[in-house]
Amino acid sequence: MRFAGKSVIVTGAGSGIGRATARLFAREGAHVLASDISGGVGETAAGFDNINPVRHDAGKEEDVADMVAQAAARFGGIDVIFANAGISGGFAGLFDQSAEDWANLLRINLIGAFLAIKYGSKAMLDRGTAGAIVCTASVAGLRAGAGGAAYSASKAGVVNLVKNAAQQLSGSAIRVNAVCPGLIETGMTQSVYDNARAKGREGQIGQLNPLSRGGEAEEIAEVVAFLASDAASYINGQALVVDGGLSTSLPTSRPFRLGEVTF
Repeated sequence: MRFAGKSVIVTGAGSGIGRATARLFAREGAHVLASDISGGVGETAAGFDNINPVRHDAGKEEDVADMVAQAAARFGGIDVIFANAGISGGFAGLFDQSAEDWANLLRINLIGAFLAIKYGSKAMLDRGTAGAIVCTASVAGLRAGAGGAAYSASKAGVVNLVKNAAQQLSGSAIRVNAVCPGLIETGMTQSVYDNARAKGREGQIGQLNPLSRGGEAEEIAEVVAFLASDAASYINGQALVVDGGLSTSLPTSRPFRLGEVTF
């Protein structure tokens, strides 16, 4: 019960990582405001008396201000924010997307994280207590090849944003970090998994990382909860990679396999 009596906001809580994390916080005693633009938050809250589902656009300033105000009023303050809402934009190339495509993706993925930090940290400062903010970035924000150009740029922005936010909140006891998932089975990546299964290639999912598998939303939720907990009290301004080891290596051929000796 790491979060007993704590108040938590989770954006993008209607499915995937957001849903898994909202439920984990709730199971560990938190009062959770689960926000999403979709109606999926109702399903997220099903069976939990301590999850409050609300509908907001994470990239719209007035929605985020209202979301934070609602949480502060309901719970008497805010202890944790998980700024998770995001869209993928697909794998379209640089010449296949318009400025409007980029603007919308950046609005949700990057500006949404900025707004959560801006309004969430202000509520924490007004209350005069310590707090933790975690943002969802991605391994795509660290290197090319894990997503489309616009998506990758937005997540690189999130990685840098948490560093700047941690510095600007110096002395406040508010920590700001990011989690960088690798390939995780969520609604955003469902087409990848569905296509592999349809072709009988499910065993190849995640083959490029040393664990040779994709990840689960619950595995990311555990890392988010750690970063939000007192166990991570000295971690600040960091982007923690959770990708099965994918980013430990540059692209290379791997002739050696367990049980074989190949030179």
